[in-house]
Amino acid sequence: MSNIQVNFSIKDLENLTGIKAHTIRIWEKRYDLLSPNRTGTNIRNYSTSSLQKLLNISFLNNNGIKISKIADLNDNEIPVRVREIASRSKIEDHSINALKIAMINFDQVLLYSTYNNLIENKTFSEIFYTVFVPLLNEIGLLWQTNTITPAHEHFLSVHIKQKILLNIEKLQSLEPKPISKTYVLFLPENEIHDIGLLFINYQLRSKGYHTIFLGESVPMESLTDLLDYFDEITFLSYFTVFPKSNDILNYIEKFSNLLLKKEKTDLFLLGPKLENINTSNLPIKVKNFSSIENLVEEL
Repeated sequence: MSNIQVNFSIKDLENLTGIKAHTIRIWEKRYDLLSPNRTGTNIRNYSTSSLQKLLNISFLNNNGIKISKIADLNDNEIPVRVREIASRSKIEDHSINALKIAMINFDQVLLYSTYNNLIENKTFSEIFYTVFVPLLNEIGLLWQTNTITPAHEHFLSVHIKQKILLNIEKLQSLEPKPISKTYVLFLPENEIHDIGLLFINYQLRSKGYHTIFLGESVPMESLTDLLDYFDEITFLSYFTVFPKSNDILNYIEKFSNLLLKKEKTDLFLLGPKLENINTSNLPIKVKNFSSIENLVEEL
C-alpha cells in the first residue's frame, strides 16, 4: 500500500479531471461538493476518494447534468448515476476516468475489469482509438506536469502493450496475403515508445499483410540487411521523442540515401515529433501520416 498516492493538490485535481482549480474552489464553497484537508499553512489537500468523486462529478456534468442537481445527490447516489449514464452512452469517458484511478493506485483489478467491460461492447480497435489514444495523450501531459510519476505511466503503458500483443497472438492462424510487399516496423535509435507501432502491426496483420516487427531503438544501418531478403519493402516508423526535432530532416535524408535506392522501397512515418517540422518537401519515397487511423485508411 505504500506505493499508492493518497494525497493530491488542487493542481493535481485540475490536471487529472480537466476542471479548473478556480471552479473546484467555487464548487466547494457554493455546493460543499468536496471537503479537502488542509496543511498547517492552510493549503488544500485532497484524498483519493475526493479525486474519484470529482471525476464522477465531471462525468455527470459533461453529460448534461447541472452542478446544482449533482450537489443534491449524496455520495452513494453519484456513482450510481454515473453507471446508469455510462451503460447507455459516453462509456469511453467513464472508462478513461476509471483507468486513471487504476493507474494512480496501481490497481490491476480495476484496470482489468474496466477493459473487460469495454470489450463486451467494442472491438479492440475501437477501444484503442476511443479510449487508449486519448488516455495516453492525457497521461503524457500529466507526466510532464509532475502530476504522476514515470512508474504510473509505465504501469498503464505496459498493460496496454499486453492487450495489443494478446490481440496480435490471436491473428497467428490468419494466413497472410501472397507476399508482394513486406512492412518492416521499427523505431529509430533511442526511441522506446512502441505502443503506436505495436498497434499498427496489429492492424497490418489483421488485414493480412506480411510484417516484420523489429521494435525499439534500431540502428538505421542494420536495416540494410532486409534489402537482401525482400524485393518490395515499406519501412514504417513512429517518432515520439527521437530523433530530436533539429535532426529529423537529416535522419530522413540519410535514410532515403541508404535504404530507398531500390525501386520498390519506401518509408512511412508517424508520430508527434513530425508536428514540429515542415514535411511538405520530403523525399518522393517518404510519406508522413497524421494519425494511425489515417494510415490504416490508406492501406
